[in-house]
Amino acid sequence: MVDYHAANQSYQYGPSSAGNGAGGGGSMGDYMAQEDDWDRDLLLDPAWEKQQRKTFTAWCNSHLRKAGTQIENIDEDFRDGLKLMLLLEVISGERLPKPERGKMRVHKINNVNKALDFIASKGVKLVSIGAEEIVDGNAKMTLGMIWTIILRFAIQDISVEETSAKEGLLLWCQRKTAPYKNVNVQNFHISWKDGLAFNALIHRHRPELIEYDKLRKDDPVTNLNNAFEVAEKYLDIPKMLDAEDIVGTLRPDEKAIMTYVSCFYHAFSGAQKAETAANRICKVLAVNQENEHLMEDYERLASDLLEWIRRTIPWLEDRVPQKTIQEMQQKLEDFRDYRRVHKPPKVQEKCQLEINFNTLQTKLRLSNRPAFMPSEGRMVSDIHNGWQHLEQAEKGYEEWLLNEIRRLERLDHLAEKFRQKASIHEAWTDGKEAMLKHRDYETATLSDIKALIRKHEAFESDLAAHQDRVEQIAAIAQELNELDYYDSHNVNTRCQKICDQWDALGSLTHSRREALEKTEKQLETIDQLHLEYAKRAAPFNNWMESAMEDLQDMFIVHTIEEIEGLISAHDQFKSTLPDADKEREAILAIHGEAQRIAESNHIKLLGSNPYTTVTPQIINSKWEKVQQLVPKRDDALLEEQTKQQSNEHLRRQFASQANVMGPWIQTKMEEIGRISIEMNGTLEDQLSHLKQYERSIVDYKPNQDLLEQQHQLIQEALIFDNKHTNYTMEHLRVGWEQLLTTIARTINEVENQILTRDAKGISQEQMQEFRASFNHFDKDHGGTLGPEEFKACLISLGYDVENDRQGDAEFNRIMSVVDPNHSGLVTFQAFIDFMSRETTDTDTADQVIASFKVLAGDKNFITAEELRRELPPDQAEYCIARMAPYQGPDAMPGALDYKSFSTALYGESDL
Repeated sequence: MVDYHAANQSYQYGPSSAGNGAGGGGSMGDYMAQEDDWDRDLLLDPAWEKQQRKTFTAWCNSHLRKAGTQIENIDEDFRDGLKLMLLLEVISGERLPKPERGKMRVHKINNVNKALDFIASKGVKLVSIGAEEIVDGNAKMTLGMIWTIILRFAIQDISVEETSAKEGLLLWCQRKTAPYKNVNVQNFHISWKDGLAFNALIHRHRPELIEYDKLRKDDPVTNLNNAFEVAEKYLDIPKMLDAEDIVGTLRPDEKAIMTYVSCFYHAFSGAQKAETAANRICKVLAVNQENEHLMEDYERLASDLLEWIRRTIPWLEDRVPQKTIQEMQQKLEDFRDYRRVHKPPKVQEKCQLEINFNTLQTKLRLSNRPAFMPSEGRMVSDIHNGWQHLEQAEKGYEEWLLNEIRRLERLDHLAEKFRQKASIHEAWTDGKEAMLKHRDYETATLSDIKALIRKHEAFESDLAAHQDRVEQIAAIAQELNELDYYDSHNVNTRCQKICDQWDALGSLTHSRREALEKTEKQLETIDQLHLEYAKRAAPFNNWMESAMEDLQDMFIVHTIEEIEGLISAHDQFKSTLPDADKEREAILAIHGEAQRIAESNHIKLLGSNPYTTVTPQIINSKWEKVQQLVPKRDDALLEEQTKQQSNEHLRRQFASQANVMGPWIQTKMEEIGRISIEMNGTLEDQLSHLKQYERSIVDYKPNQDLLEQQHQLIQEALIFDNKHTNYTMEHLRVGWEQLLTTIARTINEVENQILTRDAKGISQEQMQEFRASFNHFDKDHGGTLGPEEFKACLISLGYDVENDRQGDAEFNRIMSVVDPNHSGLVTFQAFIDFMSRETTDTDTADQVIASFKVLAGDKNFITAEELRRELPPDQAEYCIARMAPYQGPDAMPGALDYKSFSTALYGESDL
């Protein structure tokens, strides 16, 4: 350090030499100019001048003692410029020009001018302060010069929330004293008179030095002395004022108070740094804790949803048919409950899970954290694949159920028809084998034999007529086998018995004919009239039996056309009844003629007609039965026609609603797509617009519920087709679920854009510019850009990615950021994330490490005690639980490694 005690000369210091020096100018110069505009009249106040002399002298000595000297009289001791230059060297840490030797006035002026030039070089504009006035011992100018130095080197760098100097120091005082009763710092004069503010500053940073609760507002002298003595003894702040000076003045000097308070600020600056570092760490840890909570929620929800899918798929894939319609209808009802009750909440859970996942990833990107990777098997793709598997299993399940019900219904109908025909046939064959085996022809007369031959011919006619029924029974049994009827075994057994019996009847019939024909030559008399009766009665009787069978036959139809066809066929049958009645009367007339001839010729007829068992009574009885069955058939067909008309009404009712809802869903999907593409208003406007659409969609839900109710009525009526609409309930359900999912995802995308904009400080104009650029190149409005489209978008925003080596390399770097999976597509969210990272700053691992280092007192490790002292309890314990033991060469028991912990927060290494 230069010896400033050897020079003592001076020269004139003009206004021009007091201008801006090196590094001067800017807002600081303007501020200093205002502060240096001294009010000459006010400085004449003896109380203020006394306070400034005492405070400024103590402040100067607090720095000069570092150089082994001090001043006694502030007016006199700076006149030669030597201690003034020495003071500036000490407080700035810089070397000033060598002072001039000699004790002449010009030497002193030159030394003072060197000091003033150095002050000006720091950006301080000196107003009305010249070297001559300092050399002459002008107290006012000297105090003004020292105040300028204090402002520049002790107060200028104080900054709190973008305020500076006086305002920053005042804001710092207000924040530190805010929790203390009876303290209200509004200025740097009367707010400090009672001494409580000084004590509060010390207690806030060093509570062990002050018993604040014992201080009284009505004892200012004791309060001030207590604060000044503690500050001098423990904080190395010299006593700059006397309590009596402050208390005895109506308004203490503002500059003296500011100088004194600035010493407290600098004394506690280390604690301020620690507080700032602790706040940064708390912010980072809070983000991490929230993200971990979201990750845990995702894992839990994903596990629950995947477990539900795992349980549900085997149930949907179970295609084992049941034996009865009732059992299959119960399965269909269970499936309807699944679609109405169980699946819709899971659709919402899946959508909400995807939204939560996207929001979490956005928060991680905004906080400069690594992307969240769910545990194995719980990725969004795993859930998507599982859901696709579920829908594949669900697809066709309802159709299978309905087909199975149709099949069982058909089986029941065929089985009943088989039993009916088999019963009729078995009733007809009863006793036929015994009759064919009877050897009555061996003892019969000629007439009896002829009668037996005719009777046998009638039987063969009857047998041939029953051939068709036997074939129908066999065909029905075959169809039941092909349709896998559950009671096929009994059907087959019964059918086989009928077929075996039929073969036996054929064989016996042939044998009996041969026996009768063998003796025919010996028999001559044949009752032609009875024979004719028998021949005509047998087919007519068979026709009546077939008619009764048809009139009692069960029928199943599904459309109005089918029932009208049956009604038409029945009407056609009724039109044949008059001719049948004529045939009946003709047959009965033959029998009557035989009776008349026998009576007229006195012939005694023994027993009934020997050629047939079909008596006139049987014919009349069956004809009466046919007459009774016709109106019953009319009623049954009319009832079914009414049912089919009701079904047709249900079809039209469903179609009218479905043909409205289908286009409505499509229109809403298109409107949502337009809102997400067009840029009408702010993001908040878009979000509000989308939420209005969401409310309109939710309000439309009763229409969908009404359609579900109508669809259930259709299924309960076993209606399987609908020619009046192309929309099925399945299509509308899928469209409705897609609409809900699309509006929810679109709202989430806009919310994430707002989150990105606010977190990154992106203006609404920037966001609109980004959206406009993206939409301009998104020609197909698909929400993504291909590589060439994205490159054109970047060029429009000013990025140099033209087709040369450097441009290609930069473009490939950007693509690796926005498309890490190499899908060849860039989403708008990825584009916004990239642009936000390009235009804003975020916390980094290095910043967090630096903050921990402050809390650790520059050590390479930190202790649990230090963490608990500096951080809130929950965040301190969060760090302690996750920090690994420090392994460095300077390690000590309980040392924790904050560096690896900080880098792990940002995904740069593993703990």
